[in-house]
Amino acid sequence: MRRSVVSQASEPTAAARLLCGVAVTILVFLPAGALAQFLTSNASLTGMISSAEQPSGDEKMMVEADTVAYDMDSDSVTATGRVVIYYLNHVVVADEVIVDRKSKRVTATGNVEITDPAGNVAHGDRIDLDNDLATGVAEGLELVTSERIAFTARNATRSNDNVTVFNDGTFLPCVDCNGVKGKKPIWQIRANRILHKQKEQTIVFENATFEFLGMPLAWVPVLSQPDPSVKQKTGVLTPSIKSSNTLGYSVKVPYYVALDPSYGLTLTPTVYTRQGLLFSGEWRQRLKGGEYTITLSGIHQNDPDAFAGRAGDELWRGSVESVGNFTINKNWSWGWDLAVASDTTFMDNYDLEHGNSDVAVNKVYLTGVRDRNRFDMTAYGLFVQQEDSQTSPLEQYHDLQEKQAYVYPVIDHKIYAKDPIWGGEASLATNFSNITRTRDDIYQIDSNGNGVFDPGEATRVRAAAGTFDRLSIDAMWRRRMVDQTGGVTTPFLYFRGDAIFSDPHNSSVLPETSSGLIVRGMPAAGLEYSYPVAMTSSVGNQIIEPIAQLIVRPNELEATYIPNEDAQSLVFDANSLFDYDKFSGYDRVEGGTRANVGFRYSGSFKHGFGVSGTFGQSFQLAGVNSFAKATQYSTGSYSGLESDVSDYVAGLSLSTKTGFLASSGVRFDNQNFEVNRFDSQILGIGGPLTAALTYAFIRSQPDLGIEDDRSELQAAASLRLSENWRVFGSSRYDLIRDEFVRHALGLAYDAEEFSISFSYSNDLTTNPSDQIFYLRAGFRTLGEVGTSFGIDN
Repeated sequence: MRRSVVSQASEPTAAARLLCGVAVTILVFLPAGALAQFLTSNASLTGMISSAEQPSGDEKMMVEADTVAYDMDSDSVTATGRVVIYYLNHVVVADEVIVDRKSKRVTATGNVEITDPAGNVAHGDRIDLDNDLATGVAEGLELVTSERIAFTARNATRSNDNVTVFNDGTFLPCVDCNGVKGKKPIWQIRANRILHKQKEQTIVFENATFEFLGMPLAWVPVLSQPDPSVKQKTGVLTPSIKSSNTLGYSVKVPYYVALDPSYGLTLTPTVYTRQGLLFSGEWRQRLKGGEYTITLSGIHQNDPDAFAGRAGDELWRGSVESVGNFTINKNWSWGWDLAVASDTTFMDNYDLEHGNSDVAVNKVYLTGVRDRNRFDMTAYGLFVQQEDSQTSPLEQYHDLQEKQAYVYPVIDHKIYAKDPIWGGEASLATNFSNITRTRDDIYQIDSNGNGVFDPGEATRVRAAAGTFDRLSIDAMWRRRMVDQTGGVTTPFLYFRGDAIFSDPHNSSVLPETSSGLIVRGMPAAGLEYSYPVAMTSSVGNQIIEPIAQLIVRPNELEATYIPNEDAQSLVFDANSLFDYDKFSGYDRVEGGTRANVGFRYSGSFKHGFGVSGTFGQSFQLAGVNSFAKATQYSTGSYSGLESDVSDYVAGLSLSTKTGFLASSGVRFDNQNFEVNRFDSQILGIGGPLTAALTYAFIRSQPDLGIEDDRSELQAAASLRLSENWRVFGSSRYDLIRDEFVRHALGLAYDAEEFSISFSYSNDLTTNPSDQIFYLRAGFRTLGEVGTSFGIDN
């Protein structure tokens, strides 16, 4: 019969904390103080301790053992028979624990296992320590952290100068790798000795060998790194190696300088064989409520001719990047994200953090959230990072940059009424925007697709030069009512009001009469009725829901005189069929009386088979059709809504438990039922194969300069050859021109502790085609290295 003892423990010593758990670092040992004190002072075990020796702390320790014995001759206590000790959320398990009061030593032997609250687990054949943790020895030690990283050693010793030495030590990046019990990692680090210098918070590998697949690949006499308890420490971070045609081979060696627990500096010199030295410095600091970073980068290029004819052919190039995020209280936060460079392609060429997009969005924001209510205020400035094929490199920066808007600021505020009003839900949304642009953003459409722009080709207006301020309010009320027959009636009211101050200076897009203050209002009343019909059978459950929606409004006013910044994106499909206002932003507001009719369908069948779909049409019943109204931006053209009877729209999605998913959307011409727009996606997962197929079709739009239909097919697949190996690829095909657009192919190995991939891509839209090879290898806990190089045809 097992015996359990619970005792009040006194304030634990350093030895006590370690006896009953694994310390924060990976190299501390089993202590003795608390257990020694407990076993030698608990009257229930020894019957020989006076009340004056009883502990006074609140911490409770419980010891379970088959036998607990006290030897008066040797003055020792022995717990045997699978000893289990619980203390401060730590667990110690051993076959035997002996406390020698004379020598003040504690010895745990036989299948010793120690678990701390963080999930770190230490195993050993024998752990022997003195009471104050000055010295100690562990035999056959293995320590596994909560991240399943392991250290093993033939034996380990701890001296009173706070240095722990692992002899014949091994570092394993994972145990039970990939979730397979007993599976060993592909690589490991062996060392004659591993030293944990506790005061210095450093782990030193002496005579270390990097082994891959059991073969030694690299050797270093000394390798040092901070221990896991260290949040920051001065030293070299993981280097990386890459290559490219314009830059040459490169070696990046980041060096971190730990100045204070709350701030530090990372200096990153990168040497390029073709361009010279790029130097970056990142300052990172934590403050009360948040943190921020500032990064400065610059280079004096040795060979700017490598970028001849493109942006980036200057001697001096550089950038400034900064990100900050701060919390004011539980409801409010603010921050910024800023990035500017000497030219449009610098951050992309040199693989900086903000260089992976065509435009770096600079913003400063303030956000407040409480329940369903939300406030957002953001100032924007866009930094262009793409080349304009319609201008020379010398003109690109000024031309593209001056076309971008400065927004200071845009403010959105939406609140919901706490209590129902007239039995329904009420909300109020407000928006204020201030936008300034130096140059009209007018884009010439390459209708021939040959990269040569002819004066006769069509142009597309994207934005007007000038300064524009707009204050908008959007009040909404609606109530959902279900009658006795199951029909659902939803009446709703809304009002849009706008005050717009327009100053289109030097703009050819807006007429001069658009200057000054413009006020507009759009009241609307609507009613939606649906009647869901449920059908249940042995096959499954189905619901068919006919829907009719009527919205009564006056005509939209002043559309030709108002700049359109946020309402140019218009896609009419099954998802937007029942939207009260189908414009995407505040600058346009839908007017006239309109009816939207259709039905929704959903079905849930056996074996996890599900289908949902929508079909319908929209009708302009009275007033002026906003989507047919001619403006400079041509927003409604070819949308399917420009006639009083809209195109038909339909959407269908399919889901299964077998890993097959499909969805599609289509817009049919309202007169001849021809397909004007169609898109479809299919995703299948079966055994080792994952495949996706996407098809898109858009009919020609001659009035916008797009003379030909556009139809494209894209396929992607990944085939797992074994548990870790896979091959993947993708391809895009232009069905109209009967030619491929892009290919990609690769081979990869993926495991928990190691991954490597080799891939090839060929972009056929450029002349000559752009062919690039990529090689990347990643090592868990160490980082990754990669390289890429292109082929000039």
